Amino acid sequence: METNSLLLTLFLGIVSVSCEELLHRQKRDWIIADYMIVEGPHKEYPYYLGTIEVDKKLQMVFHLRGQGVDLDPKDKLSIDLRTGDVFVKGELDYETYQVLKLTFEAIDESINEVDTKLGVELQILDINDNPPVFQKDTFMINLKESTSQRDYLASVTATDKDKKGTNNSTFDLKIVSVTPKPPDELAFVLKQQDTTGTIQFKGCLNHQKSEKYTILVEAKDRGEVVQLSSTCTVIINIEDENNHMPVFTGQTGAGSIKERDSGVEVLRLQVSDQDSKGSNAWKAKYTIQGDKDQNFRITTDPNTNEGVLFVDKPLDYEEGSLRNLSISVENEVPYFSCKVKSRPSIGLWEVETFGSKSSNGPTHLPLHTRQVTIKVEDVNDPPVFTPAVKNVTVEENVAVGWNLETLTAKDLDWSHVNTFVYMKGQDSANWVAVDEKSGKITTTKILDRESPHVKNSVYQVTVLAVDDDKPPLTGTGTLNIHLRDKNDNLPQLNTSTMDMCLSEEPSMVNITAFDLDGDPYSGPFTFQLQGDNVKGKWRIDPKYGYTVNLVKENTVYAGHHELLLEVLDHQGQGAIHHLSITVCDCSGMTNCRMRRASGAKIGASAVLIFMTTILLLLGILLLAFLMTCKRELKLIPTDEIGEEHLIKSNTEIPGTDCKVN
Repeated sequence: METNSLLLTLFLGIVSVSCEELLHRQKRDWIIADYMIVEGPHKEYPYYLGTIEVDKKLQMVFHLRGQGVDLDPKDKLSIDLRTGDVFVKGELDYETYQVLKLTFEAIDESINEVDTKLGVELQILDINDNPPVFQKDTFMINLKESTSQRDYLASVTATDKDKKGTNNSTFDLKIVSVTPKPPDELAFVLKQQDTTGTIQFKGCLNHQKSEKYTILVEAKDRGEVVQLSSTCTVIINIEDENNHMPVFTGQTGAGSIKERDSGVEVLRLQVSDQDSKGSNAWKAKYTIQGDKDQNFRITTDPNTNEGVLFVDKPLDYEEGSLRNLSISVENEVPYFSCKVKSRPSIGLWEVETFGSKSSNGPTHLPLHTRQVTIKVEDVNDPPVFTPAVKNVTVEENVAVGWNLETLTAKDLDWSHVNTFVYMKGQDSANWVAVDEKSGKITTTKILDRESPHVKNSVYQVTVLAVDDDKPPLTGTGTLNIHLRDKNDNLPQLNTSTMDMCLSEEPSMVNITAFDLDGDPYSGPFTFQLQGDNVKGKWRIDPKYGYTVNLVKENTVYAGHHELLLEVLDHQGQGAIHHLSITVCDCSGMTNCRMRRASGAKIGASAVLIFMTTILLLLGILLLAFLMTCKRELKLIPTDEIGEEHLIKSNTEIPGTDCKVN
C-alpha cells in the first residue's frame, strides 16, 4: 500500500566535554536520531527514507545495525556506506513492531576508528490495515419457543489489531440481515457494549412460521482514510413447544361391548395437532370423565396419536344398556402461547403470554372435549348366589341327614329366563349331599372336627348352580361349616415304651400326653399310676400337666416291667394306658437300648457261626456217603464176547443202601 506521507526528523546533540578533551579530536557518541514511517506496502522498493549527516570534512564510512537490518525484522533497512542515505527495502507492520531500534556508526577511514555513533529509532506509524475480527465465524443457538423477549440470547465479540484508542481500532456492531425475514410479531436487535454485542428479540417466537433464523452481524471500524469490516453468522434454532392444542376430528370403532367382557378395545378417537409430529408438544393425553365405577381406560397410540378406549372392568347390561362418557384431550407438556399487543418504538414490545414463567394472560385454558356413548350388549349371565358365602355352626358328630343350610341362586338377566340345577362342588371328605332342585345341604356322614379335612374347625363345601342356557353357565356358592368341639377323644400318650437304667438314686423319664379335642376338652391332664405293686417303686411327679416325670426308686430290679397309667382330660374323662419299661444296667452304655442292640449283634454272630458249622458237617457226611456208593459199583459181563454193560437204572446194589440211577 502506498504511503501518503513520510516524515524525517534528525536530532543531533553534542555531548559536552572537559577542557582537556577539547585539545583532542572530538568523538560524537550515542547521539539520538528519530525517524517515522507509515506501515504497509509501498509501490516500489527500495525507497529513500533520509540521510544521517555528520562532519563531512572527514573521510567517513557509514554502518547501520540492529532491528530491520541484522535483527528481526531483518533486511528491511539499508544505508549507503559513503553518503549515509537510509533506504527502506521491505514492508513494515505496525501490529508486529511499533518501534525499530538501530545503531549508526561513522568510521574515520584515516585512522579506522569510530568518529560518530548514533542511537537511531524508527517509529512505525499505524494505518487502518486490519479489520475487526469476531471470535468465531458462526454461532449456533437453540431457543425454546416459549423463550421470553427479556431473556438473553447470544453475545458476539470482535477485536481489531490496529492501534488502540484510534479510529482504526474502534468499530461498530450491527445486524446486517436476518434470513428468513421475521414475521410482524418478531424483531431481532443488537445492543453493543465496548467490543461485545448482545442479541435479543422483541415479540414472540413461532416454530411453525420458521424453525431457524440466520442473522448476519457486521463489525466495521471507523478508519478515517478507509473503513474495514468483517461479519459473523448467528444461527438461531427455534425448538417447537406446545402452542397448539389438540382438537378432536373423528371416531372409529363399533362403540359397543358385550357385558362381562374386559380388556377389549371399544373405539378410537382421532385428533389433529399443528405442533411437530412426534414431539411432546404433539403427543396427546386423554382423560375420561363420567366413569364413576372406573370401568374404562384410555391410552394413546404412539404412532397415530389416537385415543384408544378399553373396557377394563366388565359392564352389566342390567345396570344400563348405555354408558355416556366425556373425554378430553391435552398434550403431554403444558400449553404455551404468545401474542403481540403493541410495538412501542423504545424498549420491549407489549406481549400477552400464557403458560410461561412470566405469563400475564389467562391462567386456565379449556380443553377440547368429545362426548362418547358406549352400547352394552346383553348376554346370558351365570346364576348368582346371594350371598355368595354362608356360614353355619353345628356340633360335631351330628346325626346323618342333618339339615345344614340352603344355598340358592338367582338369574340377573331380564331377557333370559333360566332354571337352575344345584349340584355339589367341593366336598373333600364326602360328608354332605345337595338337593338338585332346592340347594338344600344335608349331612351324609358323621362330621368330625378332628378330621384332616377340617382347617381351624371349619369344613368348606361349595355348591354349583347350572342354568339351562346354551352353553350352560355356572355360579358358585360357598358354605363354611363351623364345627363345635365335643369331648369325643381320649387322652393319648406320645410313647408307652421306654428304657431306664439301674442306679442307686431315683431316676426318671418323661411322659407326654395329648388329646385331639380342643379346649376345654383336652389338657392339662391328670396322671395316676394304678395297682398296689407300684408303691415304693414307681411314682408320678408332678401329677398334673401335659408332660410329667415317671420316677423309678432304687428298689426296682433290672428287667421288664408293665405299669398301668390313667390319664384324665380337663373334664375328668380319661383312659388307662399300658407302660412297657425295661430296666437294665447301663454300665459302659448310655441306655438299655444300646445294650440290647449290642447283645443282638453278639447273638447274631453266634447263630451265624453255629449254622456255618452245621452246614460244614453235613457237607462232610454227604461226601463220605457218595464215596461209599462209588466203591460198591461193579461192571457185570453179560455175553460171551466179553462186552460189558452197566447195571440198569433203579437197580439196588446188594449189601448197600445205594441205587444206580
